Amino acid sequence: MKRSTTAAILLLAALIGLTHAARSEERVELSGQPGITLPVLYDAAATPTASVILFVGGDGALEHETASFLLRVRQRFVAAGMSVAVPDTPSDHPGGFGPIYRTWLPHTQDVAAIVAFLKQKAPVPIWAVGTSNGTISAANAAARLGPGAIAGVVLTSSVWLGGLGYVPVGKIAVPVLDVQNRDDACPASQFALAKKYIARFTAAPVKEFVAVAGGGDGGPRCGTGSPHDFYGVENQVVSTIIDWIRAHN
Repeated sequence: MKRSTTAAILLLAALIGLTHAARSEERVELSGQPGITLPVLYDAAATPTASVILFVGGDGALEHETASFLLRVRQRFVAAGMSVAVPDTPSDHPGGFGPIYRTWLPHTQDVAAIVAFLKQKAPVPIWAVGTSNGTISAANAAARLGPGAIAGVVLTSSVWLGGLGYVPVGKIAVPVLDVQNRDDACPASQFALAKKYIARFTAAPVKEFVAVAGGGDGGPRCGTGSPHDFYGVENQVVSTIIDWIRAHN
């Protein structure tokens, strides 16, 4: 399939997702830092058993990631009884931020504000779920904020060569799931390295590495429409994630 056709399909999928989400999804503005606002897409499950913070990859700006993996499947979490929060970039980084920023204190403070917001909405466990560069944010939140804030972590397409190595993952003391695609060709998220480094989560009470294969339709190797983005196998992956959260919630 030509790349232009792939792009059209991805855009259509994103628009369909936005149409379905529009019924209940709202955009709220939080503040984790003085004078800084943090836009967050929030969708409440009717009777939530958990909440999930979904961290997109790339530079973190939702306008740049409209058809990315976690945005494509976010309604699956809501349907499974999990309220969803998807942070955008804060007002002092309107065009996005680099991978290492995801390990810095201001970003951690923003995530803490999301945690406080979700706890106010429902007294249920909160999970951090990240894909690609978003795995840095998810792991950092669990390591820095602790089990009192983050109940579990899900990493997909972990970027061990793209910034995740700067996170003290040995401090993460909650369940950890890592899902990787064997066919991922992105240099930052090498399958063999992710499989090896699951052992670094030494304080996690349970950790699991899950391998999938296939997907992709001509997209950039680290972007949307690629195995790195789980394009074509997203339903399999999100089902695995939801089942794992339920089993360890």
